[in-house]
Amino acid sequence: ACEGFFGMMKREVINRRRYRTLNEARADVFNYIERFHNPRRRRKVAAQDRKFTAVLKPSVETG
Repeated sequence: ACEGFFGMMKREVINRRRYRTLNEARADVFNYIERFHNPRRRRKVAAQDRKFTAVLKPSVETG
């Protein structure tokens, strides 16, 4: 999972820019994680939760 995340981050963010300072690179990576990756991950987890909740609901017939 980590290798996939870092590979995607390199493709989408790091390889497209040239950073002048280490702090500039850190800020860019932080922004990518907090503003793009985490919200996308939360939406995916929420969708899976809704799907499994629908499957686990008791039916009207069985109670």
